[in-house]
Amino acid sequence: MFKLDSNDDVSLFDAEEDTGRKAKSKIKHPVASFFHLFFRVSAILVYLLCELLSSSFIAPMVSIILLLCCDFWTVKNISGRLMVGLRWWNQVDDDGKSHWVFESRKGSGKQASDSEARIFWLGLIICPIVWVIFAFSSLFSFKLKWLAVVIMGVVLQGANMYGYVRCKVGTRTNLKNMATSYFGRQFLKQTISTARVI
Repeated sequence: MFKLDSNDDVSLFDAEEDTGRKAKSKIKHPVASFFHLFFRVSAILVYLLCELLSSSFIAPMVSIILLLCCDFWTVKNISGRLMVGLRWWNQVDDDGKSHWVFESRKGSGKQASDSEARIFWLGLIICPIVWVIFAFSSLFSFKLKWLAVVIMGVVLQGANMYGYVRCKVGTRTNLKNMATSYFGRQFLKQTISTARVI
């Protein structure tokens, strides 16, 4: 089983509010940030421009699937760990049972920059939404041959999104509690800052 290196601890999302430290805006991992978005955006662009680039169905389809697979591997194995300190994987024990492992690094060490976290989460959430829109578009426009490619995009990018949301939320906490807690803190901060002005 993989062990996390305690020297590379990073804070997650709004952890700088808890520690009271000002977050760094500098991107510490520019290559990981670039490739986090490169494969995702490239797959979407090839899908959008495939009619103009090629009259064939096979070449754009293979290109899109290769870009989606590269994106899945890069986000799952590299950018999630470096940019926000999260990772997930599936482990099969000796009895043959499959266990999903979701990890997040905590502690007082190096902090992830706000800009890296923003790049990671926006890319992770927006791109699967775009693929869902493409799915409805190809379904309603009767481009059924593209539906398989679009479903591949939804599944691969949706799996990464699900895995990282589970890493952030945790296995025992549900998403509703996390959202309620976050919005409650934001409301309290806004109320306190408004009260100070008055």
